[in-house]
Amino acid sequence: MTATILPTVPAPAPAPAASARRRRARRSVNLAVGAALFGLIAVIGLVSVFWTPFAYDDTTGDRLQPPSLEHWAGTDRLGRDLFTQLMIGARLALAVGFGSVLIAAIVGITLGLAAAVARRWVDDAISSLLDIAIAFPTLLLAMLIVAWRGASLDSAILAIGLAGAAVIARLTRITATRVLAMDYVTAARTSGTGTLGILRRHVLRNVWPTLIVPLALQFGGAVGAEASLSYLGLGSPPPNASWGRMLQEAQSTVLVAPTAAILPGILLVALIIGVNLLADGLRDVADPTSRSIR
Repeated sequence: MTATILPTVPAPAPAPAASARRRRARRSVNLAVGAALFGLIAVIGLVSVFWTPFAYDDTTGDRLQPPSLEHWAGTDRLGRDLFTQLMIGARLALAVGFGSVLIAAIVGITLGLAAAVARRWVDDAISSLLDIAIAFPTLLLAMLIVAWRGASLDSAILAIGLAGAAVIARLTRITATRVLAMDYVTAARTSGTGTLGILRRHVLRNVWPTLIVPLALQFGGAVGAEASLSYLGLGSPPPNASWGRMLQEAQSTVLVAPTAAILPGILLVALIIGVNLLADGLRDVADPTSRSIR
């Protein structure tokens, strides 16, 4: 008897409508989760400006007290309220994130635009410096700047912002060079528009959408870098309650009072993940070509 071999029928490809729905659902989840995590910590940081359960230097509580109705997150080894320190740490993390991103945007965009419109040798010189800065470890560069200026919150913001400016400058240069090669820019030059006018009217309008997501990603990197600097003793000094310094102070008593080490770590991870998810969702909204499962 001869066996009958049936032809193999390929599995039907997923319908384009179903694939589009899955992409939209994933994008919505990223935006929702990222906005929820970032929004929660932002609210905590804003509330700390006007109210905290205790003063940041109040040491009247019992040392290493577990969470209770009086001290919601317990106390540290000095008797300070941990929930108060967590709230102040959220405010400092937001200040570092926004401040360093602002510095990175100003310095990076200025250098990138200067390289795009400058003569060839100036462009090569700026590009070489940017390559060196990008290859240099960000945290090590920040440590050098903080060690030079002294440990403070302002030094940490400046150091992290300058360390992240190189990436923004390189991306700005690439995008601006493409825009300057467009026909409408050539027409603007022919009509007598100066370099500053072209940069303001045409280049910046096309560069900003490309930079939104990298700047949002740098926010999360800045928060992590500040926590690392504070953990090493190079961040904002006491009495500022940085999450990184809270982790450093709690490592010797982690077995006795684990909440002092667990809670700052959870908030730090939640803020970084929230910002990254928010940036990922913004990328999918702004760039349709990137809406694929990564």
